[in-house]
Amino acid sequence: MNLARTHISSTSPVNIFDARFDADCSIFTAATPAGFAVYRTCPLTLVRKRELTGGTLAAVHPLHTSSILFLLGGGPSPLYPPNKVVFWDDALGTEVAELEFRERVRGLACRRGWLAVALRRRVVVFELGEQVSRFGEWDTWDNPKGLLALASGTYATLLAIPGRQMGHVQLIHLPPCIPPTPLGPPSSSPPRKPPPPPTKHPVAIIAAHETALTTLSVPLSGRLLATTSSRGTLVRIWDTISGKLVREFRRGTDKAEIFGVAFRPDERELCVWSDKGTVHVFNLVVSGASNRQSTLSPLVSYLPLPKYFESEWSYAQYRIPAQSSHISLSQTSIRSPTAEVDEERCVVGWIEAPDESPNSGPVEYQLVALTYAGGWYRLSLPNASSSKAKAASTHAGSSSSPKPTSIPRQRTSSGSSVLSRFDKGKGKEKEKKDGEKQSRKCVLEEYRRFGRWDGWG
Repeated sequence: MNLARTHISSTSPVNIFDARFDADCSIFTAATPAGFAVYRTCPLTLVRKRELTGGTLAAVHPLHTSSILFLLGGGPSPLYPPNKVVFWDDALGTEVAELEFRERVRGLACRRGWLAVALRRRVVVFELGEQVSRFGEWDTWDNPKGLLALASGTYATLLAIPGRQMGHVQLIHLPPCIPPTPLGPPSSSPPRKPPPPPTKHPVAIIAAHETALTTLSVPLSGRLLATTSSRGTLVRIWDTISGKLVREFRRGTDKAEIFGVAFRPDERELCVWSDKGTVHVFNLVVSGASNRQSTLSPLVSYLPLPKYFESEWSYAQYRIPAQSSHISLSQTSIRSPTAEVDEERCVVGWIEAPDESPNSGPVEYQLVALTYAGGWYRLSLPNASSSKAKAASTHAGSSSSPKPTSIPRQRTSSGSSVLSRFDKGKGKEKEKKDGEKQSRKCVLEEYRRFGRWDGWG
């Protein structure tokens, strides 16, 4: 498929103020000028919608797959003051509670029974039960983005927030997250036991970067922590018990704003996305796909080469196609619409691949990218897609899911076409390089649209 020669059809742009996944990426929410909607991530399905009059929302935070949502006012005509967090029960279709602060709310994180609210220089944690009670409060470095990360897996305890010094991360351990209430008949397998307590006291502060933090991310278990800084070139992975640096990945060489980092549910890989419009995938374990390294990396032990040459680069990438018209968002965590620009903001999450074969094998994971222009992209990784290429070609026309009638054109780093001129003298060399690049590309399995009330436009 040649994505460079196709263009998106001319339709009115979708204006999405905010899109975000729940902790398991099974659902996601979208805030639009008309209200908000909740979607099933895969297959893309509109679960419910709420048309709100009198104002707009900056963000809608889902509490797992429950009917409780946390609403934040914002946009051109805020429905609620920016210093309030409104509890919305979608089963009742009404507000059930609210939290009011003396300043603007910058960010939220939630898990079963707990809510963390980030303000400019502090984070406040609430316990959610029959009553909402204040649990604790911690001071932070200047935090305009509202950075915080809360592990939401069963028996997880970690809350990661900015420390009191620039580039530092403070690790807080809350009471363990309770298991979800099982649906259907009781399982025959024994209930999962809580993990043993750590043999030594967990570290409280990690000096992660020398410059300001831009993202904080943790997996469901909270065993690891991913951090990025305002330089936007490195992603550092930390052990949250010992505080030691586990891995360091290089997104690129030029400065960028990293929008987010997401761990695969089994913690074997992670993905990173930025304002460059590219999603990078890194391997976290020894087995599996190998991250790329410089050809001079074996010489680092023998020659005084810069640290750059021992960097690990992503083994797979995907460039989000450019839209003909869309809305960009500001740099803060609680965003509001701004003027149109040439780049497209997105959020990325991991899902289990749809099971297309009757034989159940190992779980395959895929990526879903949501753009603020209303694009929904389901991507498979190169190592998985190559093994299924023949099977996919035989079933290309038999899928029950609607296929895209047009694909957005691929964005390029320059104004020239994606297809470079063919050089006869270097034909074989170019073909080899193109094959290597193709093997590193994530494969677009499905493209849909969301943000309009019919589900995907």
